[in-house]
Amino acid sequence: MCGIVGYVGNAPAAGSADSHQHSALDVLIEGLRRLEYRGYDSAGVAVLTDQGIESRKKAGKLANLEAELEASPLPVAYTGIGHTRWATHGGPTDRNAHPHVVDGGSLALIHNGIIENFAEHKAALEADGVEFVSETDTEVAAALLAKVYDTESEGDLTRAMQLTSQRLEGAFTLLAIHKDHPGVVVASRRNSPLVIGLGEGENFLGSDVSGFIDFTKRAVELAQDQVVTITPESFEITDFFGSPAQGKEFTVDWDAAAAEKDGYPSFMEKEIHDQPEAVLQTLLGRSDIDGRLTLDEMRIDPEELKKIDKIIVLACGTSAYAGHVAKYAIETWCRIPTEVELAHEFRYREPIITPTTLVVSLSQSGETMDTLMAVRYAREQGARTMAICNTNGSTIPRESDAVLYTHAGPEIAVASTKAFLAQIVAAYLLGLYLAQLRGNKFQGEIKDILADLNKIPAKIQSVLDNADPIRELARSMKDADSVLFLGRHVGFPVALEGALKLKEIAYIHAEGFAAGELKHGPIALIEEGQPVFIVVPSPRGRDSLHAKVVSNIQEVRARGARTFVIAEEGDEAVKAYAEEVFFIPETQPLLAPLLATVPLQIFAAALAGAKGYDVDQPRNLAKSVTVE
Repeated sequence: MCGIVGYVGNAPAAGSADSHQHSALDVLIEGLRRLEYRGYDSAGVAVLTDQGIESRKKAGKLANLEAELEASPLPVAYTGIGHTRWATHGGPTDRNAHPHVVDGGSLALIHNGIIENFAEHKAALEADGVEFVSETDTEVAAALLAKVYDTESEGDLTRAMQLTSQRLEGAFTLLAIHKDHPGVVVASRRNSPLVIGLGEGENFLGSDVSGFIDFTKRAVELAQDQVVTITPESFEITDFFGSPAQGKEFTVDWDAAAAEKDGYPSFMEKEIHDQPEAVLQTLLGRSDIDGRLTLDEMRIDPEELKKIDKIIVLACGTSAYAGHVAKYAIETWCRIPTEVELAHEFRYREPIITPTTLVVSLSQSGETMDTLMAVRYAREQGARTMAICNTNGSTIPRESDAVLYTHAGPEIAVASTKAFLAQIVAAYLLGLYLAQLRGNKFQGEIKDILADLNKIPAKIQSVLDNADPIRELARSMKDADSVLFLGRHVGFPVALEGALKLKEIAYIHAEGFAAGELKHGPIALIEEGQPVFIVVPSPRGRDSLHAKVVSNIQEVRARGARTFVIAEEGDEAVKAYAEEVFFIPETQPLLAPLLATVPLQIFAAALAGAKGYDVDQPRNLAKSVTVE
């Protein structure tokens, strides 16, 4: 996600040759460089000088911004904010890049996240005569802050930030500077990360500690819904209503390279722990003022979507398993026949495509060549195409009729984790959008499912917080040479994904099966000591497959298998049939893959680590497959 840096420092005394004094621009550029791993498509800075605010910003990589700064240098300054943008509202252009400078150049603001109620604020501001120059929700937040500062705060920038934050909905980290407040940066956070860095005669803000790790290792955590004001000598934290609050100070005990991983041993481990945020970001900003679902760039006429009579999901690898989960949800909610196709096989078998077919492609990078060629083929055959993608402006979204971005943030590790969950969430949103459009479900039913989806990030966090037992199991199994995975219904693609993760990073034989297939052949693989993971469905519900899967556990256990079970909290019945049970929080059965997958990701990463392998860069694999 976006990278954010803020800095305030004391100007050196006249005639001083203090080599330890930093300029704002030096800190901002180095901080943004450290934050490049988060992924971005534009970058910018704003500094506060004696003449007011000056800003530079450019689409593309940080090198583009540095070239702009070389061609048009900024004055030396000691207060500033910097940003690398991962585009959400509006494409990756110079105009949409941050910072946004508003109110006649008086105020500059940067933002990470999504403002869900930006449209209503924009309409009100336009009615007051405000003119907008970008397509972003960020410029709306900046204009609102400027208006509140001018009309309600009595010249207090901190107070203006508190009042503005009360009125914003969604996820946001906001950093602002104002020409009337030299040596001050004010920031606010809700559902989006922000950390304070403490120095001597200077203080810092960053979306994570890597934004200032080259300058200090003293840091302060901010809690939810807090505002912080930093000066060179102090910091002050309040809640959104002005009540004083405390932050938790800590010392960063890792180096700059490790800081990019937030102290985790690998990017994969970090990205597993990013999943609550990835799911949250994918869910944010999907409703209009009336509470109805809206999607990013749905450039297909709603009347056409109402006539869709078949959906084909195109994907490869992990994304294909996300597609299988999508199939269950879309067919249940929309009653539209849905097929899942491996993209590399699709155009070589003369698929049946008509103008009433919707082809949905899933790709983390948006550059997967097999999927791109399949999308092109589908368009040639007259189908409507939609991309579910994590990379703004990539080829597959550009060549599709519509796109739904996942907003999961960049994924560095080759083995996909958070992108998998984000793709599933995006597919759920597509299914619910179609159900809303076609009248398959009442608005209240859709609202209830969305409410359950919004509880998922906290439930994933609960799984992560209680993951030590599965890590211990993984370490104890580092010499295993085969692991099997079983599941039914939406648990089947979870089993497939669990097996794939072991193949990718631990290099051991692993297979995922539909549990009902056991007696049709795979049970011959079971021998004494064979490890088998079973994803058990919820025992709740009229159509529960719980009893059937318990029977499958008994079948393999009777033949000597070691059975490890992923089950819903409160499902005490499975304990009698499992060597070990890993419980996940209760949720709707169709949403369970978002939780059941996480222990299997942790298991694979821990087992590969115990074997001494490079978890982030497994042999023979590339992150994005750009050849057929």
